Amino acid sequence: MGIPVLILGESGSGKSCSLRNFEKEDVAIYNVAGKPLPFKKQLNKADNVTYTQIKNNMQKGTFKTYVIDDSQYLMAFEMFDRAKEVGYNKFTDVALNFRSLIDYVIKNTPADTIVYFLHHTETTDTGKIKAKTSGKMLDNQLTLEGLFSIVLLCKTDGQEHYFETQSDGYTTCKSPMGMFEAKIDNDLKIVDQTIREYYELNKKEVKKNELPKKN
Repeated sequence: MGIPVLILGESGSGKSCSLRNFEKEDVAIYNVAGKPLPFKKQLNKADNVTYTQIKNNMQKGTFKTYVIDDSQYLMAFEMFDRAKEVGYNKFTDVALNFRSLIDYVIKNTPADTIVYFLHHTETTDTGKIKAKTSGKMLDNQLTLEGLFSIVLLCKTDGQEHYFETQSDGYTTCKSPMGMFEAKIDNDLKIVDQTIREYYELNKKEVKKNELPKKN
């Protein structure tokens, strides 16, 4: 049972930059839009991926940490591909396909696997910052943040980039009690280590690799 984590932020807020301290052997990155990473370090990255490619690759279990960069484009690109279709079925299908990916992470990856969804934000008419979808019809079908126990908001004040870990009433970010401070550095490597320590994932891994005890 893997752990999906939602990382929200505007374009330029530092979501992709937060990957900078991972090493190549640490993480696999699925880059939906095929854009270059904002630093020189070479990491394992697959460009222009689809739902099927992501699931098939995760099924191999090669890594413990995966990143879906600009995950909202999975929905947006499907909407563009089906733009000429009439009726409401396509909206339901788009929501279902994204939900199915999150379900796949939870149900079909090992317990020490964490998958980060790096996702753009939008601001509602009431001023609340939320995960970007492909329209109000999709929001009615799917409350995206409700599918995650950890939602971090990447922000910048022009001088530093950071994650907010708890909502101030105008965002949808959240995290378990005692996991993070309210404001932390936008270093996803440290976030990954903190989540693993909080849920004792490393201990679970050791137990998994132990030899059966003799009676």
